[in-house]
Amino acid sequence: MDNIQNNNQLFSIIKGVLLALTFTIISLIIFAILLVYTSLSEELIKPVIITLTGISILIGSSIESKKIKKNGLINGSLIGILYILTIYIISSLLSSNFSLNMTSLVMIGVGLICGVLGRNNRRKC
Repeated sequence: MDNIQNNNQLFSIIKGVLLALTFTIISLIIFAILLVYTSLSEELIKPVIITLTGISILIGSSIESKKIKKNGLINGSLIGILYILTIYIISSLLSSNFSLNMTSLVMIGVGLICGVLGRNNRRKC
């Protein structure tokens, strides 16, 4: 029985990461369209990406928190960390200029905090 619960827990974590990534992709496409067709400043790119990252992880963690009954802080953290790790792997494969910097550290912090907050959201409702 524990093995089935562990598999369901792992599946929910992966599903939370995929939901967050999907939301991010859709949101970034919309933002890119707005950048091209409006007079929005390119200075908004970093803050918008950090904000969308946080919102995406909150959504993925919140939706999947309903299915995971225990270890909430750990599972929410895992969703945030796996999301950020996935983003950084993709970024390093697509960009030769990829490096870890202060923005990267902020993103890691946002991922961890939003994963935990999203996981704990169900207790507040």
